[in-house]
Amino acid sequence: MIPGAIQSEIQARQLILRWDRERDPLELRRREWLITNGLGGYASGTIAGIPTRKYHGLFVPNLAAPKGRHIMISRCDESVVTPTRQLYLGGAEFEQERFVGESHRYLKEFRLDHRIAVWTFEIDDVVLEKSIVMVHNQNTVCVQYRLLSGERLNLHVRPFVTFRRHDDTPLSTPDDAFFVEVRRGRHEIHHANSPLVLRVKLQPGPTMFMTDERDEHQFVYRVERDRGDPAFDSAFSPGYFAAEVTADRPVVFVASTHTWDRMDFDATSVFDAERRRLDGLLALAPHFEGDAFAQQLAMAADQFVVLPGSRIEENVMAQAEGSELRSIYAGYHWFGDWGRDTMISLEGLTLATGRYREAGAILRTFSHYVRDGLLPNLFPEGEREALYHTVDATLWYFHAIARYVEVTGDRSILPQLFPVLASIVERHLAGTRFDIHVDPADGLLAAAAEGYQLTWMDAKVDGWVVTPRRGKPVEVQALWYNALKHMARWGEELGTEHRSYDEHANRARESFNERFWNAQSNCLYDVIDGPDGDDASIRPNQVFAISLPHPILYERHWESVIETVRNRLVTAYGLRTLSAEHPDYKSHYRGDLRSRDAAYHQGTVWPWLIGHYIDACLRVRPDRVGARQLLRAFPEHLCEAGVGSISEIFDAEDPYAPGGCIAQAWSVAEVLRAWLRTR
Repeated sequence: MIPGAIQSEIQARQLILRWDRERDPLELRRREWLITNGLGGYASGTIAGIPTRKYHGLFVPNLAAPKGRHIMISRCDESVVTPTRQLYLGGAEFEQERFVGESHRYLKEFRLDHRIAVWTFEIDDVVLEKSIVMVHNQNTVCVQYRLLSGERLNLHVRPFVTFRRHDDTPLSTPDDAFFVEVRRGRHEIHHANSPLVLRVKLQPGPTMFMTDERDEHQFVYRVERDRGDPAFDSAFSPGYFAAEVTADRPVVFVASTHTWDRMDFDATSVFDAERRRLDGLLALAPHFEGDAFAQQLAMAADQFVVLPGSRIEENVMAQAEGSELRSIYAGYHWFGDWGRDTMISLEGLTLATGRYREAGAILRTFSHYVRDGLLPNLFPEGEREALYHTVDATLWYFHAIARYVEVTGDRSILPQLFPVLASIVERHLAGTRFDIHVDPADGLLAAAAEGYQLTWMDAKVDGWVVTPRRGKPVEVQALWYNALKHMARWGEELGTEHRSYDEHANRARESFNERFWNAQSNCLYDVIDGPDGDDASIRPNQVFAISLPHPILYERHWESVIETVRNRLVTAYGLRTLSAEHPDYKSHYRGDLRSRDAAYHQGTVWPWLIGHYIDACLRVRPDRVGARQLLRAFPEHLCEAGVGSISEIFDAEDPYAPGGCIAQAWSVAEVLRAWLRTR
């Protein structure tokens, strides 16, 4: 049992939160659930059923046309009539702290059963269970209502529709251009200015749909309001489905963007199908048996491994070539596939979980997107072209390939990718976009494009690059050195030119140790040769000089770096991005966008860094018991924010409030990888 305001329990395939109805219902609005479909689409909300973000929605498919994720159904409200009373589940928050919805009065338990969201409501002698699942690799959501005790109840299911891109600014006034078409019991919802069609039904049929239009004005998203963003939204409901639920007759609400023939399935069977699918994934990692936390993280990992649903053309081409299109979504709700996050996350999400086929597909997929020696930084939501403003994502690609080859033993990927990798090194030596080039004076890799954020510390708002790190960043040198060492080994194995890679690597290492050691702070500079000289800020990036397979830092300095990082940066949830003594240090991540971005990499804690810090510690001193203690806070965290996953960031000071994305790929990946390393 995990201590906390809500009683929680982690089991192998279930995560259970038991609700005490005497507690503050705000606790239920702070905890969020997330269900995904393998295409980048999702369903998500709060346990209370009251949306608190503009991104929350019961049905948010990732579409090819119009491209991107769209909130089709913002929420469904249920009205339940028992023999003794009527109650309202779901609901919304309005101004002056006014709420509609009574879930907190009747909720007994919320749980993730595998990755199915399940609520249990107790109303007098009736126990109602509500479950939500998305059909894997389809843009379809199913919501099942069944009685666990009691004879019958009457149920009304009222969908609210919006049809907006999930990252668009909410509209405070409703749009009345929706209309409903009914043909032989099939209900389609259209919008006059959109090509989208939402198909909805209640199984088993026949069912009754009551036309009862309702405009909902000026409901508020609490999280957006607290962040200083536009927070008022509106929604339209065309009516509601009415059905009787009995002990032997559950009903399922189904919503989809697919044609009716694709919706002709037994919706109740989808829930068991999803359980079997996840059981099959866990079977790929038998070493997780008996480790409930690792199994929860393996199921969380599944949510990030996607076939991007908005890139249908590319998927067709991949299949024509006999391969697969696969990527990793960096975080929910708002991130898509980012090159850097994908390569950092690949080991923890796929290799640690036995998903070798997807790992290979991801690496091959990204090889097709290399331009001018650079891997894409990101694929913007709804856009066709990738953006390339990154110096480190490309270098993480070498690391991911090396880990893939070592873990899987699949060396057939090397001759496939080696020409691409060789061209990357060639372009870096000669110079490429964003003034990314190897300095002929010392063999180190520089990047200094004005107005661009090229490293993972990439906050930018209103043209202000918060941590530009122009010059020669410390982790970039570590990654460059490792890329060269890998190329030397692979080139030798493939019988091609390889000695030059070793020569470049040796020169870079010698220059690094001569230039980066800061004797005054007993650690490494964060950036050298910047516009203002060398940057002595104490940041976590120096850890990579030790943690990567080929440490660029001489061994005599390892312990000093570890000690400095331990004393200045380590917390229960990862590493601070800047030491507290620095004048730019920010202890909390909150406020409007400018305030948040000012703190994003200026103290804020990032969980993903804990993986490489543990790698570095174990390289210095093989104390797995001590290293495991660095992860002790994460099992409890699974029940705190995005239930069943790990947040993107945390405040830099106690109580280390989680923030950013509720589910972040590299947070899950690196905590899982480190958890397995410290067994």
